This record gives sequence, C-alpha cells and structure tokens, in this order.
Amino acid sequence: MLITGGNGGIGGATGRELLSRGARLVIADIDASTPERSAALGGDRVLGCVADVRDRSSLDEVVAQAVDRFGRLDVVMANAGLLAKAATLRNTPTADVEATLAVNVTGVVNTVAAGMAEVIRNQGQVVLISSVFAFLNGMGTIPYAMSKAAVEQLGRGLRVELADHQVSVLTAYFSLVDTDMTKHGVDEDDVVLELLSTLPKPMLKRVTPASAATALADGIERRSVRVVHPGLWRPVSALRGLLGPSLDARFATDRRILDVLARLDARPTPTPRILNERS
Repeated sequence: MLITGGNGGIGGATGRELLSRGARLVIADIDASTPERSAALGGDRVLGCVADVRDRSSLDEVVAQAVDRFGRLDVVMANAGLLAKAATLRNTPTADVEATLAVNVTGVVNTVAAGMAEVIRNQGQVVLISSVFAFLNGMGTIPYAMSKAAVEQLGRGLRVELADHQVSVLTAYFSLVDTDMTKHGVDEDDVVLELLSTLPKPMLKRVTPASAATALADGIERRSVRVVHPGLWRPVSALRGLLGPSLDARFATDRRILDVLARLDARPTPTPRILNERS
C-alpha cells in the first residue's frame, strides 16, 4: 500500500495500523528524512520515498520503487494535503489558494494517476481523504473546502470509471482531527476558535489520528465506498441537500458569525504560510 504524506497525522497513524494488520507499506513524503523514518517503522516491510505530489514524475518513481521492492501495488491512498492560514477569500494571498489546490487537488490526481495501472492490474483500491468540509460551509477556509469537495467528486467519478476493472474507491470524510494541522491552524488562532464556537457543539467533536486510522483500515478491509468519522456526520452528509441551504441561510444572518468573519476580514493580509496537513 502507498500512502502519500505518510509521516504524521492520519497518514502516519494509518500506516502504523495497517502494519499491525500485516500490510506492506510504501510511505511517500516531501520530508527528506522519510527513508530513515520509514526504515525504523517496519524494516523490510516498509519503504520510504521522498516525493512531491505536485510532481507526477516523482510519484511515478515511487510506484516503480514499490513494485521493484514488493512485486506489486494494491492500494493507493492519496493523503498528502495542505491548509492555508484562515482568512476570508478576499484576504487570502493568491499564493495560498494556488498552493492549496496544487497539493490538495492536483496532487491527489497525480497520486491516483501514478498508481492507476498497478491498482487496475491487481484489482485493488483507491483511497481518498476528503473532509466534512466537502459539504459544510467553508467560511474562513474556502480554498481548503473547495479542494475537499473536488476530492469527493474525484471519488464519485472514479468509482464508476473503475467499476468494470473491479477496483474499489473509498472516500473518507473526517471532522476535526487532533493533528499538528489542527493545532497550528485552529488551536493557535483565537479568531478561528471563536468562529468554530458559533457552530452547534456536536459539530466540534474531535477525533484522534488513531481512531481515524482504525476507521480507514476497517474501510479498506471491507472495500467500503465511504468512511465518515465520527459517525454523527453521516446524517448531515446524507441530508446535505436540505441541511446545507438551511445552515447557509442561518449562518448568513447570525450576527455572531458575521462579526467574527468581519474581524477575520479586517486582519492584515497574511504572509503566505501553508500548514502541512499530513492528514
């Protein structure tokens, strides 16, 4: 199995969980220490490669190394992603928008495309990491929400396109996960915390990387189409056509939300600062 952005967060936890279940693992990450870190995880059962998901050729090389090492590649998990510092869209540097879409959308497509031939040959699986922000209002983090909605659409399309090849496609939707991304992008920003506090409390429930990894590993073993974690988001996803417009209308007239967004909008335009989401 190949996991991009696999050194930490959800990717790292999922790798450890799958290793405990007997998988052979290929970790691709932009961090130069990836080969050494991967070797410490599982010896000859883990291969670590340095790769940039924005560069399709680097992922082609990772796939070639995986096949050379293990003889096959069954599962590709496009996990690497980025989160820009919270801002209104008009206050978001263009560089942050471009970087977010380059990694979270183009990088995911590159990952899937690089592993496609092997996954088809082995009737394997594609695993995509979306988010509840695929269907929740993305105020304050629009580029990120856009990218996760795009990942959802990729999963839906691939599920049909690859059905005749006996390839399954799993799309995972997580809420706030206690990763470094959440720590730096949410917990260290008082305005973001205030914005989140205006949402219904059940929506703020966090999960650990380990619990997300267990949900993913179970989904992979079952060849599931969707993983939604925590489960309270399942009805929200299922009823999004009704709930989405209703919540949007409520948010657009909620004075607390509008006041917090005004503060976010009034902050100096941030220096482009991308937060790694090895989700």
